Amino acid sequence: MMKVCWAWLFLFGVVGLSGCAGEVDDHGHEHGDEEEEHSHEDESWAVTSWGEHFEIFAEADPLIVGETVNSHTHVTVLRDFSALSEGVVSAVLRNDEFGEQVFTRDEALRGGIFDIAITPEREGRFNLSFRVEGAGLTEEIPSGEVIVGTEASPGGMVTQAGEEDGDAISFLKEQQWKTPFATEWASSQAIRNLVRGTGLLKPAAGGEMLLSASIDGVVLNEPWPYLGLSLQRGAPVFSLSSRASQGRTLGELEALETEKAGELALAQERLTRLEGLLPVQAVSEADVASARSRVRTLQAQYEAARRELESARGKRSNAATSGQRVQVSAPFAGEIAEVLVSPGQAVSAGQALGRIVRVKPVWVEVYIAPEDVAAVLGGVEGLWLRPVGANEPILFDSVKLVSLSPQVNARTGRVECLLEISGDSRRVRLGSAVEAEVLVSGTRTGVVVPSAAVVDDAGASVVYVQLDGEGFSRQAIEVLGREGGLLLVQGVSPGDRIVTKGGAAIRRATMVNAGVGHGHAH
Repeated sequence: MMKVCWAWLFLFGVVGLSGCAGEVDDHGHEHGDEEEEHSHEDESWAVTSWGEHFEIFAEADPLIVGETVNSHTHVTVLRDFSALSEGVVSAVLRNDEFGEQVFTRDEALRGGIFDIAITPEREGRFNLSFRVEGAGLTEEIPSGEVIVGTEASPGGMVTQAGEEDGDAISFLKEQQWKTPFATEWASSQAIRNLVRGTGLLKPAAGGEMLLSASIDGVVLNEPWPYLGLSLQRGAPVFSLSSRASQGRTLGELEALETEKAGELALAQERLTRLEGLLPVQAVSEADVASARSRVRTLQAQYEAARRELESARGKRSNAATSGQRVQVSAPFAGEIAEVLVSPGQAVSAGQALGRIVRVKPVWVEVYIAPEDVAAVLGGVEGLWLRPVGANEPILFDSVKLVSLSPQVNARTGRVECLLEISGDSRRVRLGSAVEAEVLVSGTRTGVVVPSAAVVDDAGASVVYVQLDGEGFSRQAIEVLGREGGLLLVQGVSPGDRIVTKGGAAIRRATMVNAGVGHGHAH
């Protein structure tokens, strides 16, 4: 149902005292000398109406048969609350006796404002509507009833809103269009009961595993995993080539063989010298015996190093010829969460290479108050999660209770509740800290508004209610409950037009412009 709000405008002389008058008439009406021309500012009128796609805020002088008045028609595109910059806007007067009269403006005076010249042909009562074609949309918006009068008895809106509330806050269309801004109707609806707590997302049981090297080897560069790589069970993740020897590379063995050969050569030279000095008793028998033992030891060490080097060279040659590799495969379908090594790195058997996780299902550890345990045990019907730093919560309908801790945590005074999310769990990331709202049995009904509509005004929770196109009222509320991005409140009524985005801007404008009247130039 279309909502219509009418607001009378006062005499332009009175309006001038509150800031609307100046050297040039603020609303663009051509009035001339009041003593020479007729003066019907008493009957000047304005109307605000909402359709599905557009909001209309029109201001006009009295409607007099045969005379032309200009309707300054502000048109807002409701999908983003922007000014309609291009399009065709028509004012339509319609009744059963005379049919309809259409007055059209196909060009904006400036962004969002269409100055429609209305020249009524007959007196009487007419249904007023505005027809808008623009922004790829077409809509006709009913805007109440008007009377077309005479010079002696000018016309105006049939249903009058009376005098404007003196406490109304002015926030002009030009301000609304330049500010992130939105409104919607407050409605009566039900929200579900919930239990609030903080939480942490983690893989389900068995859904996380370290991938380890099965042998001593060198990590090859193909295949190479990356963070977020999706793998099926059994898919290769890493490949290793075996190292030449336990704990030693081929280069290390070559160096060892060279070292032992050098030590053996020096020992043999020393033994030869000592044996030459023994006949002349220049050395003792013990010195010669020690040198011979040293040569035998080094000879054995050199032979062992040489055989190990030859064996390692043979293994590497065979591996190169056959292309044999040792693969580390995915133990289950999942995604790579961490890579702990680099290509070419030497690793030992048992060393961690990376980590793989299952992304479905996901477990959420939620820490709730002890008094909320009974509600959770009564059944979990859904879960709202708001990751730390996120603006909007995310709803998960497919949720089940896995377990509840049997005791209260002595440090936090909370009880750990473990929940499982099925379905589209990718909307949140594993490891995220979250604010959690666990939906449980039962509902509460009342007036519901988006949480973004509530403004903290010096410690008080308030919303701003749109009275007409540019008039607003500050309304204190009490928050009775919440679910996700919705609040159950007391203090507003169904059908109130609530500012859902831009309330803080209205508050700032009120503070800056305290004492300044409603007025702007068209």
